[in-house]
Amino acid sequence: MNDKEHRAILHVDMDAFFVSVELIDHPELLGEPVIVGFPGGRSVVLSASYDCRARGVHSAMPMSQAIALMPEANIVEPVHGKYNAISERIMAYLHTVTPVVEQVSVDEAFLDVTGSMRMLGGPVAIGRRIREHIQSEFGLPSSVGIARNKFVAKLASTYAKPNGMTVVAPERTLEFLHQLPVTKMWGVGKRTADQLHSLGIDTVAQLAAEPESRLVQKFGEHGRALYLLSQGIDNRPVQPVREEKSLSAEHTFSTDIRDKDVLERELLRLGHRVGQRLRAQDKVARGVGIKLKYQDFSGINRSKTLAAATDSSSMISSEAISLFRNLWPLAQPIRLLGVRAERLEDSAQGIQLSLDPRDEKTREAERIADLISQKFPTSSTGPARFLRPKE
Repeated sequence: MNDKEHRAILHVDMDAFFVSVELIDHPELLGEPVIVGFPGGRSVVLSASYDCRARGVHSAMPMSQAIALMPEANIVEPVHGKYNAISERIMAYLHTVTPVVEQVSVDEAFLDVTGSMRMLGGPVAIGRRIREHIQSEFGLPSSVGIARNKFVAKLASTYAKPNGMTVVAPERTLEFLHQLPVTKMWGVGKRTADQLHSLGIDTVAQLAAEPESRLVQKFGEHGRALYLLSQGIDNRPVQPVREEKSLSAEHTFSTDIRDKDVLERELLRLGHRVGQRLRAQDKVARGVGIKLKYQDFSGINRSKTLAAATDSSSMISSEAISLFRNLWPLAQPIRLLGVRAERLEDSAQGIQLSLDPRDEKTREAERIADLISQKFPTSSTGPARFLRPKE
């Protein structure tokens, strides 16, 4: 891996992140099956311990189905502020290893350590250093994949789970890839997999043996991308800063919903989550959008331009609900809702103050709630409408 012709890319992935974080606060559950999610019938699994996964429980599965598969599992309700706070500290540490860090989600990131090896040693030593630090400093397990590009590093970290490290040396890239089924590749969902199987292509090795022209003819540019990946070619750089043009939050219901009050309450919650993320990143939005996915998986998007840029959760929620009401009555029950803040700008450019003093009081209350969440990650603050009625 020290060959200068090759990059050294690490994919760091936290193991069952939400579950692992909760086990710090609930040590009595160590070694027990754990599912993180709200136990209500309309909730989905956010994370599950590996013994639950072995029984078929996975993220985004309806909680009712997960409990049926694993009735003995301990259900822990999530506290999102806590996970974000720990994630920020982990990502800050990764930036001390190399400035070339691309955060992919709350619990995973790519690192290009090519320029760090002179001071910190080879990528294997760096990978061990990262895993040891995350374990000792945060008490959390992690898995690391090491390869010459992002595609292979991501696959390697998957094979390292749980709590391990997989190294794919450059000269063994094709050997590693060609043993895999095509379903392990990026961009191969169920539909593409079925099409590949119909062509007699079940493994990455078989895909790599296909003429590129045939794949392009069948799949267009996507076919060319699949061909290159099957050859172990992925020249995408690790991107330290990705300027987001929008921020969004979505929720998938475990049961398709038509109840207007339930849907509007969820839009309120999603709008507040988006507003909190805007303020955390010092961004404001000049547009708000919503996303609906119906029972039959068809979808619809609506958006509008705001009179002035905002980071107010209340304003974003209100505009999202207004867009939603314009679609009423619904053609079908809803299985997914999303709220999106669009055309983002730096908040340093200024926010137009409202003439209504109630708006400013609301914004001040939201910022105080942000400070409380930062200081007490396990706390939960928000509008009273978030409270679920007692059974």
